[in-house]
Order: sequence, then structure tokens, then C-alpha cells
Amino acid sequence: MARVYATAAQYEAYTGTPGPADIDVRLRRASAFLDREVFRYCVYAKDDGGLPTDALVAQAFAEATSAQAEWGIDVGDTTGAAGVGWGKVEIGDVRLERSLTATSGADAPGRQVAPPVWDALQAPDLTADRLMIGVVTS
Repeated sequence: MARVYATAAQYEAYTGTPGPADIDVRLRRASAFLDREVFRYCVYAKDDGGLPTDALVAQAFAEATSAQAEWGIDVGDTTGAAGVGWGKVEIGDVRLERSLTATSGADAPGRQVAPPVWDALQAPDLTADRLMIGVVTS
């Protein structure tokens, strides 16, 4: 079972707005994305399910997850699909061009770690005894 670090209520508290109808799905996907891209490189106290046991770390993870979900909503593409499949497009006088090597969608804005994620994870109260970021462990 995948870990989910934020609830719809936490998303609403973070953003100040209600989430879309599929917010639970978006939070689950944002959690999985951050697990893969950020949280796996962090050291923190966790329970048997891998969730943070420290209240400040749990809150930071909830805010980071909410920020990532909000970013996906703002950019309109959480899968990277919008950034795949075209090298050059012309419509009348409008011409859009991108590298043909961008075929995976990994470089799409929705597949990047949202800048506010780092704000949540680098709060002053998150001292090294609570959360260490960027540690490679096995």
C-alpha cells in the first residue's frame, strides 16, 4: 500500500482553497512522486508503514505533498504527457519548437519537484535530529 502524506483537509488548510474532486488521487500521486524523488533520500523517524512519527516532520511532509499537488494543478500536467510527442508545431504565424530528445515527459513542469516543497522541508524547526535531507542509505 502506498504511503499518502496529506489529506484533503490538510491540502485545503495549506492552499486556502478546496481541492478538486479528485484531490485524494492527486495527493496519492504527489506522495508517490515525492517518495521517489525526495523522501527516499531523507532520514527521519518513521513507523512500520514508513510514515513520519515526529509531528513536525509529518506536518512538513503534508505541506510538501500539498505543495506538489497544487503545483500539478497549477501547471495542468502531473504526468508529463503534455510535454511529449512534438518537436515543432506551427499554427498560422505561431511556431512552437522543442528538442526532439524530450520524449519521456520527465522534463515537463508537472514532473519536477515544486519549489514550495523545499520551503516546507527546510523550515527552521526541522533540525538535523528530526530530518536530514539528501542522505543516501540502503
